[in-house]
Amino acid sequence: MSQWDMVIAVLGLVAISAVTRSVFFLSDQPWTLPVWVERGLRYAPLAALAAVVWPEILTVQGHWPDTWKDARFVATPMAMAWAWWRRDMLTTILLGMAVLTLLRVGFGW
Repeated sequence: MSQWDMVIAVLGLVAISAVTRSVFFLSDQPWTLPVWVERGLRYAPLAALAAVVWPEILTVQGHWPDTWKDARFVATPMAMAWAWWRRDMLTTILLGMAVLTLLRVGFGW
């Protein structure tokens, strides 16, 4: 790919991105989403978080772990139980990381 081809490709991508993002601002009337879309969007952050976190918990370097003695398998359920009980994100993260660190450093898992 030549340098001019790359410049044209980048400018094309910029134009496409600008047009598709500005459509919402060019309208005279406010946009309203259907109720079912708004209800579905409430779960989008949770779905995105699960898509990022679960593979990190369940795999090691992209492969299934070969032993059950993995600190993540203990820290995750404990953090989930704490989150369900307390409903506090900061203490959930702190507890999960504390258990993970204790098992890795203290017990060598």
